[in-house]
Amino acid sequence: MKTSQNGIDLIQHYESMHDGDLSDIGLTPKQDPKGIWTEGYGHAMFYNGRYLNGDTDQAKAIELSVIHTVEDAIRVLQSDLFKNEKLLDSLSLPLNQNQFDALISFVFNIGSGNFASSTLLRRIVMKTEPDLITDAFLMWNKCAGKELKGLTYRRQSEALLYTTGELKYFN
Repeated sequence: MKTSQNGIDLIQHYESMHDGDLSDIGLTPKQDPKGIWTEGYGHAMFYNGRYLNGDTDQAKAIELSVIHTVEDAIRVLQSDLFKNEKLLDSLSLPLNQNQFDALISFVFNIGSGNFASSTLLRRIVMKTEPDLITDAFLMWNKCAGKELKGLTYRRQSEALLYTTGELKYFN
């Protein structure tokens, strides 16, 4: 399965390209809430077998940046999506397009390893009712134990898309 425009729009909305000046698109790498350097639409930067992380990696993040235009950002996003699509397809879950798109956004944000051990995946496999699926999405709204409003909004959007097919932004 391929990510539809709804899935792409969801990711682009919550990953937004900016580097401090929220009034304009920015293409300079920035740190996510965990301190990992990202560029474009949330592309995590990786070097020498590890994610670039923290202020000490800022110069390396800028040096290794491959996103210089919006078109570059879209191309890298499509590459990242392809990897996540292959992962979800390999699980042979009985998903409709909206469910697939919601999970692509979720996996894109939390990573494949976290998804593999998540309550959400277990509940999907067990064909749990929608309310418990929504609860499982919402378990992933924290960073370092602190709830982040942006993650709560994203999880609400993902859960709604998964359970009803409606794409709605909560921020």
